[in-house]
Amino acid sequence: MRLKSVAVKNFRCYAQEVSVEFDDLTTFVGRNDIGKSTILEALEIFFNNSVVSIEKGDACIHSGQDNVEITCEFIELPPSLTLDSGAETTLQEEFLLTGNGSLKIRKIFNCSNKKPTAEIFVIANHPAAAGFENLLELKEKELQARVKALGLSVSLKGNPGMRKAIWAASADLQLTETQLPVSKAKEDTKRIWEQIEGWLPMFALFQSDRSSRDSDDEVQSPMKAAITAALAEVQEDIARIQLKVQQKAEEIARNTHEALKTIEPGLASELTPEFTPPTQSKWQGLFSVGLNTDGGIPLNKRGSGVRRLVLVSFFKAEAERRLKSSNRRSIIYAIEEPETSQHPNYQRILIESFKSLSLEAGCQVILTTHSPGFAAELPGDSIRFVSRDAETAQPTIQAGADVFGIVTDTLGVTPDNRVRLLFCVEGPTDVAAFKALSKALHAEDNTLPDLESDERVAFIVLGGGTLKHWVNENYLRALNRREIHIYDRDVPAYAEAVNAVNARAKGCWAAQTLKHEVESYLHPDAIHEAFGVMIDVTDHPVGGKATPKVFAEAYSLAQRFDGVMKDNAAKARLAERAFPLMTAARIHKRDPEGEVVGWMRRIRDMLQ
Repeated sequence: MRLKSVAVKNFRCYAQEVSVEFDDLTTFVGRNDIGKSTILEALEIFFNNSVVSIEKGDACIHSGQDNVEITCEFIELPPSLTLDSGAETTLQEEFLLTGNGSLKIRKIFNCSNKKPTAEIFVIANHPAAAGFENLLELKEKELQARVKALGLSVSLKGNPGMRKAIWAASADLQLTETQLPVSKAKEDTKRIWEQIEGWLPMFALFQSDRSSRDSDDEVQSPMKAAITAALAEVQEDIARIQLKVQQKAEEIARNTHEALKTIEPGLASELTPEFTPPTQSKWQGLFSVGLNTDGGIPLNKRGSGVRRLVLVSFFKAEAERRLKSSNRRSIIYAIEEPETSQHPNYQRILIESFKSLSLEAGCQVILTTHSPGFAAELPGDSIRFVSRDAETAQPTIQAGADVFGIVTDTLGVTPDNRVRLLFCVEGPTDVAAFKALSKALHAEDNTLPDLESDERVAFIVLGGGTLKHWVNENYLRALNRREIHIYDRDVPAYAEAVNAVNARAKGCWAAQTLKHEVESYLHPDAIHEAFGVMIDVTDHPVGGKATPKVFAEAYSLAQRFDGVMKDNAAKARLAERAFPLMTAARIHKRDPEGEVVGWMRRIRDMLQ
């Protein structure tokens, strides 16, 4: 399951309901004490209620209301659910989805209580017609009676099948958005919730101000997340163990109950054997793992930067591990101010690790930051700007292209006056590709630019990109810089744009790739070295499939994914891992005409 959005209401500074959408990588940007961490902590309360737990004082003091609402919406849902009877059903067949096919779960905490507890609801487009609105609450005998009353020809075994037949008998179910209780519900509603709960993503929160104790610090938090991830990957084994324990325990309980009947029948009639399996948190509590420092110096006595380095290492290792792993439950990593106490070099490692993690199937990353340098390196479409309404002091969350200018003014991101050439490309993956290609050719001929380190060249991603790219595009235009545009061959309309740029004065130049797209210049050995799959890389699509699609199919098959990864994800993986493995020799092999070398020579000459 993938988190699509969260809405919070009456939680701390969020008196009115505020909703925010999530991507694979989402970054909350804003000043200190503005409400960024509040969103992450609301998610922690929703998923775990552990690292941060709901308290009486969490209800917004300005609202006069006691109920805190946290609503999460999910997509990429489980294909089926199996109830205790063994009958299979789906969320769609049980009318537990929203009108757009997502699963929306709301937890309401009554903060008038000393220790608030959650009531859980599914917000769904559910039947409201009389006689058809409460089928999930009915017992098997009640459903059988309803089937007989309607004269339906359907098996009287299996509640899902009977409900489906009853609903099908209605001429108009009057589907209405309904708040269905599931935590205190009866019958199949509760069993369905237990199934859903097992599919929810794991959520790991890393706070910026966590304590320095050995038991709960920058070391233990990632190690605890590692245990959680490891347990999730052996859920099938755990389920088998639990089932065997349940069967043996229930057998003993039944025998005890039968023996009690012979001794005291009245008391026995009041008792019912019931097995309660351990929760996920109890399984996690059984295991611990730590890191010992050399020289006998406790890690919590080392500097904060060293301790945070463990966090950097965890995410770098986790990004690499999840690339190789295929049997996993989805997970969300939420990290507050990851740049804290880190050298810029380590910050860059973190950023690349976060980007890599967010590309992996079943993995999302959520960040908060108020650092201009850190925010500038993150993808622009990941930015969520948090600010306060001047009149109401209510936090607001903005996203989209319009937000970039506001973020620029707030954080003080400014264009770099060292830039002499603007390199315009289609997307962020093209940036990584051209940087890698130039670096490889620079190693062979140092007169050619290394775009990864040459501060005279600024990339501008015309279809999106990072915040600093947007800043450069908007502010360097007035500086009268030269421009170079390179577009893929796959879009014929780009030819007009190329002609328009070449028609300009001021030394601007544009071209389209001779091959289908920049990924067509990859050598298959680089892809094999990065991912362990061998594909045929051709200059143009074969059978309608370009290089990213061919790679996506081969890699998804090798990783045993349920489906095939999207083209954008495939492009991103190739940019992150395959292009850096391109050497000058591999470039010449794939590009005997010298087109790529020609681009770099053109850039070198334009910088003169």
